[in-house]
Amino acid sequence: MKIKKAIKGLVEILKNPWLLNHVVNSDVVWERYIAQKHGLKHTLPVVDLNLIVPNFSESLNCFAFLDGGSLPTDIALLKSLARRFEHCRYFEIGTWRGESVVNVADVAQECYTLNLPKSDILSLGLGEKYADLHGFFSKSKSNIIHLTGNSMDFDFENLNKKFDLIFIDGNHHYDFVKNDTQKVFQHLVHDDSIVVWHDYAYNPEKIRPEVFAAILDGAPQENRPFLYHVSNTMCAIFLKQQFPTKLLDAPEVPDKTFRIRVECSSLKPEL
Repeated sequence: MKIKKAIKGLVEILKNPWLLNHVVNSDVVWERYIAQKHGLKHTLPVVDLNLIVPNFSESLNCFAFLDGGSLPTDIALLKSLARRFEHCRYFEIGTWRGESVVNVADVAQECYTLNLPKSDILSLGLGEKYADLHGFFSKSKSNIIHLTGNSMDFDFENLNKKFDLIFIDGNHHYDFVKNDTQKVFQHLVHDDSIVVWHDYAYNPEKIRPEVFAAILDGAPQENRPFLYHVSNTMCAIFLKQQFPTKLLDAPEVPDKTFRIRVECSSLKPEL
């Protein structure tokens, strides 16, 4: 039975070579890679959100509840972390509609966001409408600088700046996350910088092994003890502090609740 399945699988791959990507990028393959290279059978240690941000409480003035965005807790985490720094300098890779950066810009002095130029987005076959939606919420904010370029060859060193808070939320495939992680640590961080990776997890209880592997391979060895999974978010974080932690044990028994007030403001003129 197994041999028949294997033969059938090989025939399908020969007919459709793109299926090989699903095999190579499967979670099981990446979990095996992490175990073999890093000796890890578990995820990053989970640190409680209330330890990262004591008495966690934050308001978001812009949230669309549309596809491809972050959880409210992800963006609230960023905004709260920005408050740690007087005159915070923020940098992110991956703008999309601009929800994360526009919220952080409420409390940060200076924000930079890097995304592919429109021509590159169109060349990927993603369409004019999709390309034009990048920065939808953030383009008009005066303290946000929109940079264009591919992070794989973007000259981060030429920025000649260090940032307090850095959010890595671009292409989530291994090569890109590893590249972005390496370059951020090489060129953008100072001694007290905080780095946050989005989509380290599919949801707060299920990690994304391909992204996890890239973070481990991209972060400097000496900084790996300060890598955590922030509870109730899809984020991994580098924060040079020691915290009590636990292992992810899904399904989790809830140990906190969040009070949420939803208020909708229309962006369309009233008829």
